[in-house]
Amino acid sequence: MLVCDICEDQINNPEKIDANHWRCLNESMWSQIPAVQVIAWRMLTQLSAEGWPQDLLGMLYLDDETLLWAQSDVTDSDDSDVHKDSNGAILSGGDTVTLIKDLDVKGTNFSAKRGTAVRNISLVSSNKEHIEGRVNGTQIVILTKFVKRAN
Repeated sequence: MLVCDICEDQINNPEKIDANHWRCLNESMWSQIPAVQVIAWRMLTQLSAEGWPQDLLGMLYLDDETLLWAQSDVTDSDDSDVHKDSNGAILSGGDTVTLIKDLDVKGTNFSAKRGTAVRNISLVSSNKEHIEGRVNGTQIVILTKFVKRAN
């Protein structure tokens, strides 16, 4: 499949994705070439939090075989130690994340509120679903499913 340099870079580096660059999927998702359909489905799924991709996904039809291909994990790398946020973006130590819901902090008398920025996070190496960060001056462990990476 032929893609531009920007698309290739964003496909290979999901942390660099610019959602507006992918608005071309509005046209290319109708291609009869299965590889194009698979990439369109994967990118629309990855960008579904943006709103407009969700509408396109609702219109996209893939036959059963192509849908299975699109849903399959084709990466060869072992990402067992990769920390991902609620949207699937890869997290790194030192990143800033935002809480996507209010969280009761055990052992304290406060709740971490939705929208709170947690700066300079640390990854918990023994569990890919946990990160550490400071909220209200207290070091806490946060589940990655309750955060999104800040841009």
